[in-house]
Amino acid sequence: MLSNKRIQELELVMDFEKVEECFKEVSSWIENVGRKRLKETINLDDSLEMLLQAQKQFREFDLVASEYCRRGQEALKKMDRWEDFSSVDVHSYRVKLQTYKDQLEDFCTQLDENRHRICETVRLYEFFDKVRQSICCMEEGVKS
Repeated sequence: MLSNKRIQELELVMDFEKVEECFKEVSSWIENVGRKRLKETINLDDSLEMLLQAQKQFREFDLVASEYCRRGQEALKKMDRWEDFSSVDVHSYRVKLQTYKDQLEDFCTQLDENRHRICETVRLYEFFDKVRQSICCMEEGVKS
């Protein structure tokens, strides 16, 4: 049984090394591209027109970012079996795996929050634009 467990651990290490390339690629994209683009969406413009333009640009980024999140999550699923192993030999791999998992979860959460914030901001600006137009129409009716 001990021998079988050791063989399984070695297989997991080999699997990790195959999947690690995907982790590295996703991690690199998150740090070099993704986080920078998310920071750009912190300050949204004050006009509805500029906000709609920012939303369009964010949607294009969101498609790419969501694909990286999906790829990272698929790679993590392949490594679910690590939970069953606690030997010292696989500990360093578990630490790396947890680091990738934390980074991916943090980025995906920020992406979701920004997506929601931009959508809600656009809805709010559209509402205020309609209210402003209604007030203008009412003022014109009163003047007539």
